[in-house]
Amino acid sequence: MTSAGWLVGLDIDGTILLQDETLSPGVPEAVARARDAGNEVMLATGRSWMATRRYVEMLDLDAEYAVCSNGAVTMRRVADGWERWNVETFDPAQVLGLLGSRLPDARYMVELGSGQRLFTDELDDWTLDGGRQVSFDELSAQPVSRVVVVAPGHDEDDFHRLVAEAGLNEVSYAIGWTAWLDIAPLGVDKGTALERVRQQLDQPRDRVLVAGDGRNDLGMFAWALAGGGRAVAMGQAPDEVRAAAGEITDVVEEGGLARALDSLVPQRFPR
Repeated sequence: MTSAGWLVGLDIDGTILLQDETLSPGVPEAVARARDAGNEVMLATGRSWMATRRYVEMLDLDAEYAVCSNGAVTMRRVADGWERWNVETFDPAQVLGLLGSRLPDARYMVELGSGQRLFTDELDDWTLDGGRQVSFDELSAQPVSRVVVVAPGHDEDDFHRLVAEAGLNEVSYAIGWTAWLDIAPLGVDKGTALERVRQQLDQPRDRVLVAGDGRNDLGMFAWALAGGGRAVAMGQAPDEVRAAAGEITDVVEEGGLARALDSLVPQRFPR
């Protein structure tokens, strides 16, 4: 990274990707322009590494790091591929006990520190390569980097009430798409992981830009803005997320991320 470059952390779903998982218009080209201008462009996502790596490759990213699992897992590029550079875990027993008593019919998944996934029931949205179906009680047998709960029939308001009733302030959590609760170790989010990367790269605090559209991006927005950096919310983001950002770009269907990234690229005008 050059001294003039920016550290750029990008969310995937709703930022790089449309709902049908195709790339947002103009994003591959804008990512390439930002990268070639000397910026360190990396992904910072709630997805597991298994569900992230293909987008690192699809966008031809050459960044040394990738933040996954809402900050609980940071991957680092090494000579023969990638390594799990930093993994945060916690004991899920208490959280699962509280949730299981309130949502007995939900589908549960945990991600171990190794990256393996254990689940009670399959779900099309989950990447389960190498995963193993287990009983609910087996989910609590060892430390995990995340707990994911999907409860059809419940909306976001239901989850907010559940979080309050279950006392989930003891862990970090993000309520994602409808009926989706993602729980991480206490104090861990995309921002804490990006700060670790920033320190490793010795990047100035005011030369960071992050972009996202969900409540799980609030941590990295606060982190970027606290250091004098930039936090960009996608145009379709919820009001809470838009209010937390320093800037708002176009919606993902209109290539809002491409517009934001091009602000980092020196403009060349014909003579």
